[in-house]
Amino acid sequence: MAKEHSYDVVSDLIAFLNASPTPFHAVEEAKKRLRSAGFEQLCERDTWNLEAGKSYFFTRNHSSIIAFALGKRYVAGNGFYIVGAHTDSPCLKLKPVSKVVKGGFLEVGVQTYGGGLWHTWFDRDLTVAGRVIIREEKGGSTSYLHRLVRIEEPIMRIPTLAIHLDRNVNDGFKANTQTQLLPILATLIKELLNKEVSENGSAESGKQSDGKKANDKTNTSNMKHHSLLLQLLASKLGCEPGDICELELQVCDTQPSVVAGAAKEFIFSGRLDNLCMSFCSLKALIDSTSSHSSLEEETGVRMVALFDHEECGSNSAQGAGSPVMLNALSRVTNSFSSDSEVLEKAIQRSFLVSADMAHALHPNYMDKHEEHHQPKLHGGLVIKHNANQRYATNAVTSFIFREIASKHNLPIQDFVVRNDMPCGSTIGPILASGVGIRTVDVGAPQLSMHSIREMCAVDDVKHSYEHFKAFFHEFSHLDEKIAVDI
Repeated sequence: MAKEHSYDVVSDLIAFLNASPTPFHAVEEAKKRLRSAGFEQLCERDTWNLEAGKSYFFTRNHSSIIAFALGKRYVAGNGFYIVGAHTDSPCLKLKPVSKVVKGGFLEVGVQTYGGGLWHTWFDRDLTVAGRVIIREEKGGSTSYLHRLVRIEEPIMRIPTLAIHLDRNVNDGFKANTQTQLLPILATLIKELLNKEVSENGSAESGKQSDGKKANDKTNTSNMKHHSLLLQLLASKLGCEPGDICELELQVCDTQPSVVAGAAKEFIFSGRLDNLCMSFCSLKALIDSTSSHSSLEEETGVRMVALFDHEECGSNSAQGAGSPVMLNALSRVTNSFSSDSEVLEKAIQRSFLVSADMAHALHPNYMDKHEEHHQPKLHGGLVIKHNANQRYATNAVTSFIFREIASKHNLPIQDFVVRNDMPCGSTIGPILASGVGIRTVDVGAPQLSMHSIREMCAVDDVKHSYEHFKAFFHEFSHLDEKIAVDI
């Protein structure tokens, strides 16, 4: 299996990150890449007519996506070889009513999503991105459209308080997320002047034939959000502010993802947890099916599942805790057989790689890692272990993933959390228990996890991509050599 040059993989990751400020944008970017590779889009509302040797994908809520390639020799009951990751990251999301006026400033009301390092959001050049529902009127009929939106330029900031007004701030900075974590959009005086100019312009432009002003549309969004923000969004969308019926936006950093460090060995970016693993798994799937012969001898189904809402527990219609994974396995299997027992057989022949970024050893906080389990940057994917099933890895699944690494000369590391520290979790235990599938939890090592600006190593992106690609190529052959009663 030929290895792609690390620069090509990393530059592709940078492009993916910069195109994906939100889960909606990440899924849209994934769709573009899958379509370009010949994957056919399916709709969950329709009947699926699948063919062995072909590749497909579907989305749910525009924020989760499952893509799969059927081997030419696939028959119902054969296994699924899956890499699962998530599209969401800790962030600030706009409240349903985000209009806040305080002290002569226009502020934007936000909710904290996930377990973010919220102090890192201060003094950053911020903007908004997400999705909106807009009204469109054509030929006397009204329709409602789902549209993605992103304002590239910085429009907001959360300023810190001067040290002169808080002399103890360096003893421990902890912001009140309700009262102190509000981005400033503008000053009230500028908003009033802007509104006056806008109204004068509308008056001069005259009225439509029905007697209404051209921009005289009423909508609850105009009462819930600053008109200045709605105007910016409408300008990007090519509509009127009154056409915006509903919105689901999050605050984003405007600084782009980059390759950095004195030796150009790091990636500095937001959302590495977990778009890095999402990208590596997606690219591995696409590249493992790119040649005409790649699926000729494949007996199983190669699959990537990227879920939303991992950072808040996965309990949503599009999260890993929903039936979406089991639904996908069932519909693929049932497309080739009506035998009710075939799906259960297929699950027992399947394997899930739960891919979520891992904690690299921090040189300034080395005591935070267990002595013999200190993942290093450039050290390859980390296999995560936890006796209390916070990770779903066991001896068999660890062995399988390690064997693939050994065959392709890929580095591998191990991690367990210290006994005196709490352990995080992933989609791995959720899917392992919900579906009954063999699972290994892995991830590329990184620093600054859940910060607005994270970092990982260039080499680990290459290692992750190559490991996932090898998994897709090798698993069916390796699994045949493992005793069934293990």
